[in-house]
Amino acid sequence: MFLLAAVLFINYVDRGTMPTAAHLMQGDLSLNDAQIGALMSAFFWTYAFVQIPVGWLAERYGAHRVLAAGLTLWASATILVGVAHTFTALLMLRLLLGLGESAGFPCVSKILAEIVPVKGLGTANGIVAFAYQFGPAVGTYAGGLLMAQFGWRSAFLVFGALSLLWLLPWSRVAAQVRAAQPAADDDSPTLWMILKHPALWGTGLGLFSSNYVFYFMLSWLPSYLVRERGYSTIEMAQLAGSAYVVMAVSSLVAGWVIDRFIRRGGSANGAYKSVMAAAHIGAAVCMLSMAMGSKPVAIAGMFLYQVLCGAASPGVYAMCQILAGARASGRWVGIQNSLGNLAGIAAPWLTGMIIQSTGHFTIAFMVAAAVSMFGLIGWIWMVPKLAELRWKTANEGVVVGSA
Repeated sequence: MFLLAAVLFINYVDRGTMPTAAHLMQGDLSLNDAQIGALMSAFFWTYAFVQIPVGWLAERYGAHRVLAAGLTLWASATILVGVAHTFTALLMLRLLLGLGESAGFPCVSKILAEIVPVKGLGTANGIVAFAYQFGPAVGTYAGGLLMAQFGWRSAFLVFGALSLLWLLPWSRVAAQVRAAQPAADDDSPTLWMILKHPALWGTGLGLFSSNYVFYFMLSWLPSYLVRERGYSTIEMAQLAGSAYVVMAVSSLVAGWVIDRFIRRGGSANGAYKSVMAAAHIGAAVCMLSMAMGSKPVAIAGMFLYQVLCGAASPGVYAMCQILAGARASGRWVGIQNSLGNLAGIAAPWLTGMIIQSTGHFTIAFMVAAAVSMFGLIGWIWMVPKLAELRWKTANEGVVVGSA
């Protein structure tokens, strides 16, 4: 669990380094807002679409192997950004970063579904969510300090090199992970059976909605704080870093509370869906506060959003791990993440275009608020009562829900 959490922590430190450096890179390399938006978006061109084959590879060849290969690739891409000097080179490296990081969530979810019972998935996913949401906090704060002292390139070189150290302990644990993987059985669903189930598209829509707001904030929050609200680079790093810490702690606490509720006889369905509903409605309110509120109101809205986003994070993967089970979780999460991370393509690029056209962030926040509300349709209406799906009947071989 520690190493699974650590790899997603590293995942988010590395992907969040460019947003922290964006305003410095613009001046150094003469990049405009549209180009910065394209660089933020480019990561997801590969990250989103490669998730499906990565999920299949994780189930076919072992999630432990695919995860190690992915980290090697994305850490190398991070290092190379530190020596790139052209927009084209940066664009190619962002594509390479997305390719490597696509291994993270399908592989981690596959392993969790194999080794963690339903009553512990909230805590397990809360720990993992704490790690990947703590990543931007460390990346923004430490990266901002490194950039202020040694220039923006230093953060890419340092973070990429440190990432490779994870491979050392993982090489010792990988054999245990492989031994825990169950053998395939006749009841394992085909890809087409997974694709036909409405719940898959519900979790995909829900993740797209939450990811749009999350990636909008991850990509543009540093620039918003500096350009729209007048903070210095160091002040921005401290403020944004603190906000990400709040999100991470909220994830950990929410996962524990949900598991405690379930162990005392509560419904997993009611617990996870209630949190999702509150998070999406609350996120819309927070976006509007940041768009139109005074400086104190905007900062309060920013921190409240982190609390709500953190609270919803355990359910994002626990819900699909419950529905898909160990037999299909790798492919399910791969497809869900492909759908959900299309928001990573749309949000940074669209935001860059809006800022380029208007000179402000107001409309971008209003768009994020509207998209957040679509999460209610996905998580609440399209996802059935949470229980592991029985993929085949005795005679028909069709997808049905278990009792």
